[in-house]
Amino acid sequence: MGLKFAHLYQAPEVNPVNKKARSVPFLNPINVYGRVFFFAWFGFMIAFWAWYTFPPLLTLTIKKDLNLTQPEVANSNIVSLCATLLVRVVAGPLCDRFGSRKVFGGLLLVGSIPLGLAPLVKNATGLYVSRFFIGILGGTFVPCQVWSTGFFDKNVVGTANALTGGFGNAGGGITYFIMPAVYDSFVARGHTPGQSWRLTFIVPLIMVITCGITLLLFCPDTPTGRWEDRHLQAHEALVIHGVEATPPQSSAIVNVPGTITDKPPSSPTASGEKAPLDYDSEKKAPLATVPSTPATFDHEVQMSATDMLTVARGEIVVKPTLAEALRVAASPQTAFHVLTYMNSFGGELAINSILASYYIKNFPTLTQTTAANWAAMFGFLNFITRPLGGMISDLLYNFCGKNLWLKKAWIITCGVITGVLLIIIGRLNPHDQSTMFGLVALMAIFLEAGNGANFSLVPHVHPFANGILSGLTGAGGNLGGVIFAIIFRFMDGGSNYAKGFWVIGCIQVGVSLAVSWIPPLPKGQIGGH
Repeated sequence: MGLKFAHLYQAPEVNPVNKKARSVPFLNPINVYGRVFFFAWFGFMIAFWAWYTFPPLLTLTIKKDLNLTQPEVANSNIVSLCATLLVRVVAGPLCDRFGSRKVFGGLLLVGSIPLGLAPLVKNATGLYVSRFFIGILGGTFVPCQVWSTGFFDKNVVGTANALTGGFGNAGGGITYFIMPAVYDSFVARGHTPGQSWRLTFIVPLIMVITCGITLLLFCPDTPTGRWEDRHLQAHEALVIHGVEATPPQSSAIVNVPGTITDKPPSSPTASGEKAPLDYDSEKKAPLATVPSTPATFDHEVQMSATDMLTVARGEIVVKPTLAEALRVAASPQTAFHVLTYMNSFGGELAINSILASYYIKNFPTLTQTTAANWAAMFGFLNFITRPLGGMISDLLYNFCGKNLWLKKAWIITCGVITGVLLIIIGRLNPHDQSTMFGLVALMAIFLEAGNGANFSLVPHVHPFANGILSGLTGAGGNLGGVIFAIIFRFMDGGSNYAKGFWVIGCIQVGVSLAVSWIPPLPKGQIGGH
């Protein structure tokens, strides 16, 4: 499927089995795929903005108002990532169990409670507690990506995930731009600095609540309707298209979709009549006979019956069990995604927390608002860089024989280049603004593209347990954020940012090369190719 401008606004062609879109109707929020795409990125962007409401004003205003020390500021940056790590681990299985839309909306509404209570903070302890629970909002990344994966097919899922994740991550830039501006407006109206920074929380609070309610009211769980009916819809689609379902037989048992044996499906029943569907869909998926010419319908892409059957057998998400979750968690492919996302997104989180402080240290003439605006550029680049990472990944996949090793190689390339640039920034420690801002922007391109590249490959791996893998990978990003924030914390009492940069750069290069040998897919996996 070639790239066309019309794909941005036309109703997309869909996969005939799972009804996933084969293009991204970016400019068409009326279409169900465009609407889900919009709320996926907008909901995560608002959540990311709210998650990072403190850092833009923390370096000067809040620090002075609460009488904080520099180590206490650094500690709060670490604490803010801890809750998100835990939420992301749990959010993945919850998405597989209840559907990502409900988890997404629930996290937004629950996270709005500590966000609304943040103005009550009076000291360092209150700051730690507030930032810990506001970290719940950072967990929305997992349902954002799982929801997007559920609506967009393999040929564009990298682009869709990169766009939703990239636009969402840009919330880290928006907060550095908006929060100081709102603060300045309240000060100009005669409020004290202590009152003004507290009043700024009203803006993200309203946005989070509104988005959470709207998302739940106007969007579906899956392209086929309710989350609970996803298996039935896939099985019925096979029959509608002439790929007839037959009862599972002893020679080809399916315990759960996605872990099917390697034996091919058996032939039709002896009588030639269509066998009834087995709707015990959480445990057994029906097998199918393969006609020579499956039927096609409007807005459906043509697929062979074999491909339809592969989708139904290997790419339908199932209820997570402990054994299945452990098997997914223990696979080398999961380790690859967790560690590389720890590098890329973890680095982004840690750097986003200290960048304005680093600028103020190296350029004392910058005001709090000016330093925050320059730091906002790091987050704003996500509008371009993370989508670019996913798009390049999809192009490599679609035009080079659907070779997933190329998607994986792109992730490694981004990680190594990012690490080298971090080492350069740390060793130079630029005191010239053009050099500093230019190097940080160049580093951000590959750091953030690595995020998009990672979640371009994730949907191919363990597709029957996409929520579990997405949750673990997202949690890996937060784990990296905690580790790298601790590194910044202990570099000369939290003030030697340059040393923190080159130490993190060495870790990035080392980890990227260490996991480069892992195959992109588990051996014998059905689906995901």
